[in-house]
Amino acid sequence: MDKSSKLDIPLEEQRRAWNQWNASTREVKLGRVSELQSEAILRWLAGLQRSDLAIIDIGCGTGWMSERLASFGRVTGVDLADEVLQRATQRAPHITFISGDFLTLPLQPESFDVAVSLEVLSHVADQRAFIARISWLLKPGGYVMLATQNRYVLERWSEIPPTTPGYIRRWVNAAELRRLLQPHLHIVELTSAMPVGDRGVLRLVNSVKLNNLAGHLVSPLRLKRAKERLFLGHTLLALARKPATGIH
Repeated sequence: MDKSSKLDIPLEEQRRAWNQWNASTREVKLGRVSELQSEAILRWLAGLQRSDLAIIDIGCGTGWMSERLASFGRVTGVDLADEVLQRATQRAPHITFISGDFLTLPLQPESFDVAVSLEVLSHVADQRAFIARISWLLKPGGYVMLATQNRYVLERWSEIPPTTPGYIRRWVNAAELRRLLQPHLHIVELTSAMPVGDRGVLRLVNSVKLNNLAGHLVSPLRLKRAKERLFLGHTLLALARKPATGIH
């Protein structure tokens, strides 16, 4: 079932919606999905073995992830929600927060080692331009660490509510995400996290009874990991790198 929203939502309407959502939700609690995304990003960053990185957190919201990124270098957080960023600046003055439309903010090309983006792609009307802009901002050899909602799974999960006025909702599946990234970046890792879903084939894949039976042959953790590799998780996770000498 297609659960997308319209794409032509005025920017000011989006700004109001995200100010309200962050104030009522993200500033109140952090969900399990966000924690899983954070774990993946921090694992990838730790693998770089650096603490002097220039990092941009795109769609940083309350700045919760920006604060976690700060141990790896200098962090710039950007978001449309201006009121939320004012409060984030007070909580984390060591981070540079910039409010505005990511596609038009006056940022310098090739100025970041790492771009982090958690659940932002699905709220952007021009997704190709969004990825191209990220690549433009990265230094040669820089990394994108991105998490986004998995369309295949969420369209088959009854717990997803209708779209909220003011939000763009345009999920992608794994193949679509790959096509968005490949013109600009080399994909190092593409997987998913947190298998869910209770409609169509996912009703069987996530059946408690069937999974308990499968547990006699394979451990629950291995079964979960297998689902994630098959892109049956709630969240798609992508680690991609900008080529040092251009796209091949």
